[in-house]
Amino acid sequence: MKRQFLIAIAGSVLLAASAAPAVGPGIAKQLSREIADTVEKVMPSVVVVRTEATRYYRAYDVYFGRRFMIPETQGGQGSGMILDADGHVLTSRHVVAGAQEIAVVLSDETQLKAKVVGMDANTDLAVLRVENPSKVKLTPIALGDSAAIRIGEMVIAVGSPFSLASSVTMGVVSQKGRSVGVLPFEDFIQTDAPINPGNSGGPLVDLDGRMVGVNAVIQTSGASQGNIGIGFAVPVNLARRVAESLIKNGRFERPWLGISWDEVRAEPEPGTPRGILIAAVYRGTPAAKAGLRPGDILLKAAGIALNSSHDLQRAVISKAIGERIDLEVRRGTKSLPMSVQTARMPAVDEIEAE
Repeated sequence: MKRQFLIAIAGSVLLAASAAPAVGPGIAKQLSREIADTVEKVMPSVVVVRTEATRYYRAYDVYFGRRFMIPETQGGQGSGMILDADGHVLTSRHVVAGAQEIAVVLSDETQLKAKVVGMDANTDLAVLRVENPSKVKLTPIALGDSAAIRIGEMVIAVGSPFSLASSVTMGVVSQKGRSVGVLPFEDFIQTDAPINPGNSGGPLVDLDGRMVGVNAVIQTSGASQGNIGIGFAVPVNLARRVAESLIKNGRFERPWLGISWDEVRAEPEPGTPRGILIAAVYRGTPAAKAGLRPGDILLKAAGIALNSSHDLQRAVISKAIGERIDLEVRRGTKSLPMSVQTARMPAVDEIEAE
């Protein structure tokens, strides 16, 4: 009886195996075609950004005892993407910072002069505008949702690494919310899609051809400046807001609460967030109006558990100016729910301490 039962099980397994669809080269070909279709869709929206600047070096004529300056023209190159039909191009700030001449090269090799509309040092983003945009065909890139993209999803990086225009590499989203210590504010998407010098400012797109990030930083090893499988991109949800503000105001107007803070040093109870200690509350700010006090500990903001100042910055900057942000605050032994309406962050000399 037992032997018959085992034979029956074996027969069922063989039957199931024979009924399962075979995975053959057709699946790989289909994926390959889908990727090629995505690249074909995105490529007209990606541009090369070329820059020139003249630098002067001191020299000394030993025969006549004269000092003079020697000019040297330096060129640079990065990547960018078309945002709209009005000719706005998004790129990395470090690609165009200090440039005296900027040219944008379209995918059909049309070259257009461009000027800086605005730059933001905190996020390393810049917006350019090409001259006479109505005289050329501009294909704006489709924007995705970086909050919705998942770790492990396939992504494609497009740009001009090492001056090789219109280069395409592919990988996956390795992690989200990375901070690597190169910018004042960081919320990077980490990817293993090969990103190299020259990719900066180019798009990281999903398989639907929607931009999910702006390629910004690479991790290198030793003397090598090439990719080692760790690259970082500014998430599109942040890049979109920065770009809109730069186009409208020439600078990124960011939301704030009106506090200064310090990291909590004591270890929290297991399962609870470390929290952020409020060191000062500035006069007339959203935090002051909401009743926050120095010594309060912020445990959560916008549903995000606060284990570092980076978590707090990420929660606040995800809100539009004037939008409310829900907080969980520990005051003494009490836990208080509070809501603060964000405001535009003023200039440094406008901030007054309580």
